[in-house]
Amino acid sequence: MSFEIKLPLFEGPFDLMLFFIERDELDIYDIPIFKITNDFLDYLHQLEKMEIEVASEFILFAATLMKIKSKMLIPRPEINEHGEEVDPREELIRHLLEYKKYKSVIGDLATLEESQLAKEKRGNILSELKQLSKVDDVEAEMQDLDLYKLLKVYQKVMSKFAARTDETTHTVVQYPYSIEQQKDFVMDRISFRDKVPFTEFISYKPDKIFVIYTFLAILELLQLSLVTIRIGEGFNNFWVEKTEPITMA
Repeated sequence: MSFEIKLPLFEGPFDLMLFFIERDELDIYDIPIFKITNDFLDYLHQLEKMEIEVASEFILFAATLMKIKSKMLIPRPEINEHGEEVDPREELIRHLLEYKKYKSVIGDLATLEESQLAKEKRGNILSELKQLSKVDDVEAEMQDLDLYKLLKVYQKVMSKFAARTDETTHTVVQYPYSIEQQKDFVMDRISFRDKVPFTEFISYKPDKIFVIYTFLAILELLQLSLVTIRIGEGFNNFWVEKTEPITMA
């Protein structure tokens, strides 16, 4: 004859600790750390004997219990900043109380979920949601969207695509200007005058692309030290002057 041994599995180490406390009717504010540590380790050993993998959080918790147990064996107690004796179990008790509080809330939520699942939904909830969405100015068309409407839209788009006769073409137009061409233009305009206002270049051909190329040409001439720039009145205009070549004595 054979028999089977089943050990209860717990969600975490705090769940196991609360089981020990409730089973032995222990005071959670005065935990007998020696006994509960031995019970905890015994449970882990039983899991190992049954070849059940022990989670790392249980091993870490067991190490914490053994650390608390060793602190309580030290004859010299730990004193806090107020000169009061520190109970090594204090942090453990605080975490246990928090876990017990959250566990009770989870239990209430599970009961509420089970109760809600047992209720039968009313058959007209979909129409009520549609009515509410219209009251709240939600897009009604999207609320009533279904596969048939999507297929109709797809069919209409494909029909327009098939009926299209003109092909889309892209034409690239080359600008009739270049930086080198505009550099020659600028140098020619200032060759017979001391200075030329930039507005005069604009008035020569008030075209956006022409003005851009001319301005870039002036910047390049400025970098090459072939021209200089002087700011005019009001800072709304500037003068372009030809740079005099430096003669060596």
